[in-house]
Amino acid sequence: MPESIRILIVDDHAVVRKGLAMVLRLESDLEVVGEAENGRIGLEAAKNLNPDIVLVDLVMPEMDGQEMALALRKSNPKIKVMMLTGTEVDDRVFDLVAAGIEGYVLKNIEPGELVRAIHAVVHGEAYLHPDVMKKVLGRIQPHHAPSISLTPREIEILEWMASPNTYKQIAGQLNVSEETVRSHAKNILEKMKQPNRAQAVLAAMRIGLIKLDEGK
Repeated sequence: MPESIRILIVDDHAVVRKGLAMVLRLESDLEVVGEAENGRIGLEAAKNLNPDIVLVDLVMPEMDGQEMALALRKSNPKIKVMMLTGTEVDDRVFDLVAAGIEGYVLKNIEPGELVRAIHAVVHGEAYLHPDVMKKVLGRIQPHHAPSISLTPREIEILEWMASPNTYKQIAGQLNVSEETVRSHAKNILEKMKQPNRAQAVLAAMRIGLIKLDEGK
């Protein structure tokens, strides 16, 4: 039996923390190992509990989510980070994505989609809500760059990577195996010299290699 995904929830609203914990504990492979009410306590909890992923509220007292996420990224980069925010996309998302933060979701996300997002991020994918992607792209200035040699299939996969779909969902849409999609994604990251899915998508959009498809 595979090991459970260990989750730490950091949010200054107790109702939100308890609600998230209750939803996530319904999943047999998810384990909420701790909660914290601000970034300072969250950092200490992450050090002691060593979770696989930390769900971090962006706006908190004492130490906000951005400061905590960047500090955690520096002190323990193996721990995945997923940012939680309200319905409005904060300008700080650009710096967080640029720093390699793997996930960014809105608090009104459906429980099932949150679970899928957690699985995606823990397994090395980036998960950016479509509104977040639009926000980031709005601050990117297109520029010319040396051409990157991708096959038509890799371009297609890259376009799907720009959507919130997980690799498993992309595989279902294309009627191929998840392993095939992951293999293509790995080749894309290597060819583009990018560390993760989000960075590859942003780099591709910056040079006009792909465009955001709102239908996916």
